[in-house]
Amino acid sequence: MSLFFLPPPPTLRLRLPKLSIASGHIFVSPIANLSNMGRGGNFRKGRGGGRGGKRNRDDNRGGHQPYTRYPEVVKQNERLERYYNDLLQLPEEEREQFWAALKRELPNSFRFCGSKGHALAVKNLLQTRYIPEITRITYDGAVVEPPQPVPWYPDGLAWWMTTPKNVIRKFPPFSAFQKFLVSETSVGNISRQEVVSMIPPLLMDLRPGMTVLDMCAAPGSKAAQLLEMIHRGEEARIRHVIKQFGGSVDEIKSADDDAARLEADPSDDGRATGMLIANDADYKRSHMLIHQLKRLSSPNMIVTNHDATMYPSLRIPNPEDPSKPNYLKFDRILADVPCSGDGTLRKNVNLWKDWAPAAALGLHLTQVRILVRALQMLKPGGRMVYSTCSMNPVENESVVAAAIERCGGPDKIEIVDCADQLPLLQRKPGMRKWKIMDKSARVWNSWQEVEDHAKSTEDGITPSRLVESMFPRPEGSICADLPLERCMRVYAHQQDTGGFFITVLQKKAEFKAKPEEVRPKEKKQAPKRPLEEAEGTEEAKKQKTEADEAAKTEDVVIEEAPVEPVEEAKAEEAAPVEETPATEEPAAKEEAAETPAETPAETPKEAPKEGEAQPERKQKQQGSYEEPFKYLPADHEVIKNIADFYKISPRFPADRYMIRNATGEPAKAIYYTSALVRDILVMNEGRGVKFIHGGVKMYVKQDAPSAEVCRWRIQSEGMPILHGYVGAERVVVLKKKETLKKLLIEMFPKIANGEWEKLDEIGERVRDLALGCCVLRVEPDGDDEEFNEHMALPLWKSFQSLNLMLPKEDRSAMLLRIYNDTTPLINMGIKRDAPKEGAEAKKEGEEEVKAEETETPAEAKTDVTVEAPAAAEEQVKDAEGDVSMKEETTA
Repeated sequence: MSLFFLPPPPTLRLRLPKLSIASGHIFVSPIANLSNMGRGGNFRKGRGGGRGGKRNRDDNRGGHQPYTRYPEVVKQNERLERYYNDLLQLPEEEREQFWAALKRELPNSFRFCGSKGHALAVKNLLQTRYIPEITRITYDGAVVEPPQPVPWYPDGLAWWMTTPKNVIRKFPPFSAFQKFLVSETSVGNISRQEVVSMIPPLLMDLRPGMTVLDMCAAPGSKAAQLLEMIHRGEEARIRHVIKQFGGSVDEIKSADDDAARLEADPSDDGRATGMLIANDADYKRSHMLIHQLKRLSSPNMIVTNHDATMYPSLRIPNPEDPSKPNYLKFDRILADVPCSGDGTLRKNVNLWKDWAPAAALGLHLTQVRILVRALQMLKPGGRMVYSTCSMNPVENESVVAAAIERCGGPDKIEIVDCADQLPLLQRKPGMRKWKIMDKSARVWNSWQEVEDHAKSTEDGITPSRLVESMFPRPEGSICADLPLERCMRVYAHQQDTGGFFITVLQKKAEFKAKPEEVRPKEKKQAPKRPLEEAEGTEEAKKQKTEADEAAKTEDVVIEEAPVEPVEEAKAEEAAPVEETPATEEPAAKEEAAETPAETPAETPKEAPKEGEAQPERKQKQQGSYEEPFKYLPADHEVIKNIADFYKISPRFPADRYMIRNATGEPAKAIYYTSALVRDILVMNEGRGVKFIHGGVKMYVKQDAPSAEVCRWRIQSEGMPILHGYVGAERVVVLKKKETLKKLLIEMFPKIANGEWEKLDEIGERVRDLALGCCVLRVEPDGDDEEFNEHMALPLWKSFQSLNLMLPKEDRSAMLLRIYNDTTPLINMGIKRDAPKEGAEAKKEGEEEVKAEETETPAEAKTDVTVEAPAAAEEQVKDAEGDVSMKEETTA
């Protein structure tokens, strides 16, 4: 992922993205304009615009802001081209293709969510509904090329298109296609992502039941891939288990039986037991990460906010000896580290004028630290992927070699050969020899050459930022023969993508990481005055102060490796196993360790001793505040009341409900998490671990029409987890397509005074149903081949009306997906049966609206809710493509 988030090709006429305002923040709806979609489609921040915006005095178009033109960026950079021509040594013809590809715009690309059954139906709609319409378009006498599947992506779930923007804007079929992408992205069936960004998760061999850490996760496209892999096959497994234990789900098809074999994740009644921890060092970006991942409604996810070079150890239960602390080791880790991003030249066109070798040189040591820390937290036998969107070996092969050397060499860490994986993906092998360009654009072939140069100078100082670990390992070192050719380089011209670097590493055994070498510049002591003159004098104090200040601001400073907790080091003396803590506060101690100079310090207060009162964890960083995570006991009065009202089966775990407030009592919402997520949140409370998000919102508190009605309604995102365990008393079964359509289009359809008959098949069931929330289980009768999705949706019955408790965007997406219908939603609560005149009509209308508002749960009145404290116009963009915030509506 890149540190540079730069503007789009400046000569394009850019449309301002669609904006939605929530709680004082402005968010950009995903894929707001198809013509700006893809890694090449960044949006510029706009000033004014729309109603009330500042108007250009030359604009005569009825108050609309004119398109903005920017000076053209010349796509040339002498140092950039000279360095990579010398480094890559491509044949002349291929070299021309290489640079020509970097100067073209990227194809638009997107991916279907592989873990959700609906996503496969969405993919089928693309192929049967939209592509045939697009292929009928001709432009300049040629047929327009429709979207195509990415040939190397498994199961045809990734797609891209190269259609020019002027064609996209001109023809109506693309407008329909755009609406389709917008709606399915908003509900989590489609993820917009650049093609090469999809590669790293595919090489991790991540399977259900595994624990995985994404160390630099924002904005979250790769993390979403990892989360999908954790939940692969879960829907079918749960259906299988529910049927086995007497659930009322339809017969499982034979194809599902194969997919539902519990061997993939046998424990916990088919529910996924794996876990993703997605981390980002930036607080605002971590909240954008939450919004990207919340669409997948996973209880198996935690979001943290830590410097990846010093990621804390996480305590987990120790079943063998509860008195001894036990710490989590991950099965898989992804480190898609911050980088200079010159592989994104096609998207970040300002890099053509701004590229400088210093950017890569300044990130090298940080990247090594992240990789070393990742390898420390990996299980023996575990696999991790290191990746960048840079082509520079100082951020790629040299980082891999330096980290392996610090971790004990190839006996401890192996570079995995992935040549047989993704066979249709074109790639180049990693480099075994390379050159380094310094800040002055001088190219160095080896560290020996740098040292010889330093000896020839008067001060004996090496060129700024250069360190030995940047260069190929010399003969005789333990890493001299590393098979770096097993690393993977993807260049823009090979399959019309961005540039990317990927390495797969496997941990063979535990190790104790070696400390970083002190940079040569700091070995030379600053000159001191004679002791008898200088000691104790004002001049000596002044010299010391100046030297200290210089050390803080110097380009090259002493930097040390992340320090392991003291307790862990003591344990290592007795056993040759790295990182086996012996106390309860390693996370806090790790955070208090000396912080590398090139990364911001994070030093939380020391955790209290065992037995002392644990203060509530309040995180304050850049104005941030995170409520604590508190779990409710299974016999809590609220949990018992919910279970009684919905007749929830005792097979459903009642000890995983969590709330987000310091009082420990349910107030607005109740969340649900997996067992492992619960253990981690509970056992690491008060240890300085900065948890930002975890769990799925399961219940929301509301005003109930009577004392007999449960005040906690089931939230739509928690329904897929819970519905199979809800008793038949609170279930309504719907089989006909048209009945569902009526409920989707009409908000608050009337059921009083015999109007329930208009609801056809479910009318009598709704009439006899007790008030409150229930489950609408959609089980198609099979009469319509296009209507085959099994769904469970929250339904609310009041005295006067009925309502599907779905966000408006979910309603619209389902109407478009199932019915190809874009009919506006109708609020029956304010609909008039016949026009009336004067004060009588006004009075009657006001009374009806007031009555409906009284019946409607509190959250149903809210059009927009937002959790992320993001700046008004802020958008985060990286090598994965634009990821913009969507408005989140609640029913």
